[in-house]
Amino acid sequence: MVSKNQIKLITSLQQKKYRLAHKLFFAEGVKVIQELLDSNIELEHLYTTQNNFDHVPADKLSLIHDNDLKKISALATPNTCLALFKIPVERELLTSGLIVALDGVRDPGNLGTILRLCDWYGVTQLVCSNDSVDLYNSKVVQATMGSISRVNVKYLDLEEFLATAKVPLFGTFMDGDNIYKASLPEEGIIVMGNEANGISEEIEGIIKNRISIPRFGDLKLTESLNVATATAIVLSEFKRNY
Repeated sequence: MVSKNQIKLITSLQQKKYRLAHKLFFAEGVKVIQELLDSNIELEHLYTTQNNFDHVPADKLSLIHDNDLKKISALATPNTCLALFKIPVERELLTSGLIVALDGVRDPGNLGTILRLCDWYGVTQLVCSNDSVDLYNSKVVQATMGSISRVNVKYLDLEEFLATAKVPLFGTFMDGDNIYKASLPEEGIIVMGNEANGISEEIEGIIKNRISIPRFGDLKLTESLNVATATAIVLSEFKRNY
């Protein structure tokens, strides 16, 4: 059984202000939760309809009914488990190597997927403008499939950060140089823009290296690529020769 206070707390965490106030976020599903349990992120409490988890202390685990899970889940079709985790202390940003920077990315699925891509391609540092979607949004957490524990994410004044960067800056633009013909370094910052408007004018003025992903269809009528899809292609090209 889940108490009314527990239900109130967990459902409140769907809003950023309450996540910040309680310093908690939640994840759903066996795979995501197990990935987080295997990381350095601290478990607050695990609610599950089936005890599929080993090594979880008894005082941090509650076996509950399906109806109770429905009351606390953010999913239309709840999984079998939901876990509360403590938001970890923010880590220092490492400014060497390859960094991905997101300028106003608002869609939780896109941020989660980009975080997984960073994890796949060995990019350990991801910076986000302050108006990007919150990392601990439940939809972001689900989309990362556990990569949230392996990539360092930092929210900051992106314009200021890029203006003082000591590595090459790259941005994706429709009129940029063909990425398949560009000479791409091992170290730099790749800026990806907002889903609807691309990279903002303020940020665009700072970027010296403009790259694009060419369209190959005969009609070439597709307006743009999804930002997560574009990130996958760009990271693949940056990493291909290293």
